[in-house]
Amino acid sequence: MSVETSTSVEKRLPQLTDASLTLEDRVAVLTLNRHDLRNALTGSHLIDDIVTTAQWVNQAHEVSVLVITGAGSAFSAGGNILDMAERGGDFAGDVAECEERYRRGIQRIPLALQDVEVPIIAAVNGAAIGAGFDLANMADMRIASSKAKFGETFLNLGIIPGDGGAWFMQRLIGYQKAFELTLTGRVIDATEAKDMGIVLDVVAPDELMTKALALAKRIASQPPKATRLTKRLMKMAQRTELKDFLDVCASYQGMCHNEPEHLAAVNRMLVSMSKN
Repeated sequence: MSVETSTSVEKRLPQLTDASLTLEDRVAVLTLNRHDLRNALTGSHLIDDIVTTAQWVNQAHEVSVLVITGAGSAFSAGGNILDMAERGGDFAGDVAECEERYRRGIQRIPLALQDVEVPIIAAVNGAAIGAGFDLANMADMRIASSKAKFGETFLNLGIIPGDGGAWFMQRLIGYQKAFELTLTGRVIDATEAKDMGIVLDVVAPDELMTKALALAKRIASQPPKATRLTKRLMKMAQRTELKDFLDVCASYQGMCHNEPEHLAAVNRMLVSMSKN
């Protein structure tokens, strides 16, 4: 059996500017790599890098899970506050110009991540503030370092969650809790975030990637085509009536029963049962 080299894998990875991307054991890891900006999404190339990765994942059938994390002390500080203060960069111009920059800029992230076909895990290594908090909430699951902080701090700056944060958070923790966090703009620690249901687990900083990758690899060990269809169903269930949803389930199940990976999984199960 031939062994794929790391060089051959790297050739298939998209070229990113301010982030790094690796692929191993069907798990892709996207690391935001602008520690000098605390991984701010604006004033960097991170928006393009995230969107490029999301689009690549959907075409890369060798990927079953995407993990997003940050390099340095922050997961992401969200918007570049210096640019806000100077009315520069993504925040320059009149109302129409600002609106256009949001549509063509940071709002591309929620649209791209919402369309990602594989499970997304956010490994939140540090502060996730403003749009950085929203980025974490766009994932399907979140594992947090004990050093992580979370804050929907837009209103503290006299702005609104312009990247869709108000849409994602209330679906994650309910309207009342999301309303309180958004309207007070307070920053919470990882323990409170877990109590609220924002994060799945809190671990020591040096255990974060070990925990996130263990979860990712467990999911990646599942039959890949059925995994993608299952995520699609989970997303669809949030917006579809039960009868229509069941019709889609029946169609997807027919597809699964006719995939070779289904029979292979059944045979593995039969072998396991015979040993017990």
